[in-house]
Amino acid sequence: MLLFQEKVLAGAVLLEIELHDDLRYRLRYGDLVEYENGRRRIRGRVRPYEFRSVEQLRYDFEQDVAAQAA
Repeated sequence: MLLFQEKVLAGAVLLEIELHDDLRYRLRYGDLVEYENGRRRIRGRVRPYEFRSVEQLRYDFEQDVAAQAA
């Protein structure tokens, strides 16, 4: 079941967040950064991502967005 969903236009970039009750998730910052169900994609490069907690997911995502937006 979908617990939380939000889409926000941040400047010229769309920020999307989805959290489900079965630990599925999707966080996306335009085409630059995307975290989805065990993988992290930054500028098209995909790597595995180990989910630890929602707090850690948010922190890691925000750090990658800040690095790419700079």
